[in-house]
Amino acid sequence: MSGSLTLALRTAQSGLLVNQSALDGVAQNVANVNSPGYSRKIMNMEQRVVAGIGAGVQMSSVTRAVDEGLMKSLRLEISAFNQYDAQGTYYERMQDLFGTPELNTSISHIMNQFGISMEALSLAPDQSLEQSEFVRQAQEVAEKLQQMSTTVQELRLQADKEIADVASAINTISSDLVDLNNKIIQNSTTGADVSDLRDRRDTKLDELAGYVDISYFYRGDGDVVVFTKAGRTLVDNTAVTTSHLAASSSSSTTTHAEGDFSPIYVGAQTDANDITTEVRDGELKGLIDLRDGTLVDLQSQLDEMAAELRDVINLVHNRGTSYPGATSLNGTRAFLNAGTAAVAPAAGEQTITMANSSDTRITLFDASGNQYATTTVQTIMASASYGSGAAAANGPWNIAEVAATMEDWLQLNGATNASVAIDATTKKFNINLNTTTYYMAMRDEVNSAGTVPAPVGSTAADATIKFDANGDSVIDETVSGFSNFFGLNDLFVDDMADNIWETEVMTSTFSATAATLTIYDGTTSTNVAVTAGDSLSTIAASINAATAAGVTATVIPDGSGYRLRLASDNGGNFTVTQAAGNTLLTDTSMHSADVRVSAQIRVRTDIISTPSRVTTGASQWDANKGAAGEYFQSKGDNTIIKSMTQTFNSLNTFDAAGAMGSTSMTFVSRSTSILSFNATQADLNESQRTYQDNLTTSLKVKSDTFRGVNLDEEMSNLILFEQAYSASARVVSVIQAMFDALENII
Repeated sequence: MSGSLTLALRTAQSGLLVNQSALDGVAQNVANVNSPGYSRKIMNMEQRVVAGIGAGVQMSSVTRAVDEGLMKSLRLEISAFNQYDAQGTYYERMQDLFGTPELNTSISHIMNQFGISMEALSLAPDQSLEQSEFVRQAQEVAEKLQQMSTTVQELRLQADKEIADVASAINTISSDLVDLNNKIIQNSTTGADVSDLRDRRDTKLDELAGYVDISYFYRGDGDVVVFTKAGRTLVDNTAVTTSHLAASSSSSTTTHAEGDFSPIYVGAQTDANDITTEVRDGELKGLIDLRDGTLVDLQSQLDEMAAELRDVINLVHNRGTSYPGATSLNGTRAFLNAGTAAVAPAAGEQTITMANSSDTRITLFDASGNQYATTTVQTIMASASYGSGAAAANGPWNIAEVAATMEDWLQLNGATNASVAIDATTKKFNINLNTTTYYMAMRDEVNSAGTVPAPVGSTAADATIKFDANGDSVIDETVSGFSNFFGLNDLFVDDMADNIWETEVMTSTFSATAATLTIYDGTTSTNVAVTAGDSLSTIAASINAATAAGVTATVIPDGSGYRLRLASDNGGNFTVTQAAGNTLLTDTSMHSADVRVSAQIRVRTDIISTPSRVTTGASQWDANKGAAGEYFQSKGDNTIIKSMTQTFNSLNTFDAAGAMGSTSMTFVSRSTSILSFNATQADLNESQRTYQDNLTTSLKVKSDTFRGVNLDEEMSNLILFEQAYSASARVVSVIQAMFDALENII
């Protein structure tokens, strides 16, 4: 080893400079001991060699005390935690809305009170107080369902707006990461310390992981490339724009599958760049699951219960009328093509046919409930004295001919100014006696002998009505009850158009049977061929290819399965039928959609204003009245309301809806099950959130322990670097003295 005083001076100087930098590093560590995201800086020194000769010390690098593997794991758990955390406030609001079964505001309590009011009315059917209470409780049920549906849609809209906020936040963070990447590359090329810039970039990566699931890697020049787990690039040399246009409104028919909610784009706004169904974790995933899953399932559950309540109660309510009968009856079924009154229906005209043993008795009563005139539908339809002439005894009859025939009979039997017609605007079947002298009631009867018309006094039982919905002579729907078919005396109404049709919930592996479907709007019929083995998606594609049908088909997720939904392009009514012998529509239970029912269900307006119009009894037969027996109406008759109570409290089959499978239970039990199901979902979310919170906290503690500043260690380093600095200074001082001595000698 050779050297000189000059070399020794420079060696000592290197010690001063390096230990000075090391002391600065200690100062930085101590100063940032409580700074979030700061990683402890390690001063790495190495021997400096010049021309093969030791020339002191130099700072080789400043490194960060980080465990990259641990940080990747932490970011994965941050994403998972934020997914559940984002849903927490929504579940809390749902719990506040639903309450628990014992609360007076819960749907199960209100449904139970409706049942109690029904029982009270069955004990006193002629009492105005019980009638008013029954109507009030029916309104409470309808209004609660409306409120719940409204709140569900408000929450979906809020979630959609938060998705837009998340997309904006992702853009901001992505831009920040690009900026930090550029600074790190620029400073690295000049040899400057970039450890603090890396700390800031790690903080941004943590924030981004909270919003969306990410993967990333580092290039050799120090920049980071970030992409989603599905492979969508978020940050490369530039930031890729994430965009989502928040919806201005939401309803039960608003879905992402149908394109009602804007996609979440990464990059150019094309269908191929929609990541809505690709997101796996993070706040974005939690919000998407709420908007398109949890809340949609809840809406489906409410709609199914509301539709069942409407249909079951209306079936019973239509079996009779209020005492002593009705002066007007307004139907709720809208017809696409009621036809022109004629004995023989024309092609395309919708028709009904009565089963041979079924009949419906029409009776006019006076103000005291005594029979004035009576007949049956089959009797007058087969008579040449009414309508266009004698038609087939049990049909088929087009709807216009039924109206004309009934009008003629009423006008010729006391109700001179009676009107029975299809409303030109609503296309619904309406009856108006236009008199207060007589009152009308209908009673379905079944003749056990099978002859028509049914003789007086036949057993009261729902008539079987077979409906040809597109006038092709093939029966498309079978309905119980003549009045119920038309919806002439419904208790619950919804004013929904038949512009949306859907199947029940089907499995993802559904395979169709061969069929020819017909989509009919009252004027145009469009056939769609379905091949055996077709999936729901394939059927939807075939329907959409038939543009003349004027409908759009979409496969809609519902719980663990899917529905095939058809929606009119112009909002008009239509029907879906199948060729004779086909079973596809039967297999899938295709029907006018129940979606929207809970949002629109209400008690009939005239019943609200006049509770005495609630049906409590029915036309009764007394063989001892008159010369050969007569029908009569009794004010104290509880036949119908008693039957309604029994039906309400009996097991009813509910179809699968929103992750709740098909089950048989009472309406009160079903409403309680909806509360319980969603309370369980809320508890599960909170449990998963707590688990992820604990796991994330544990990993963060480990990471912070590894990367964090230990003051004891820094104080030890401070002493060490301080002594090294002092020693180097002492060497410099000695060399300076030697130079002074040399100068004095010279």
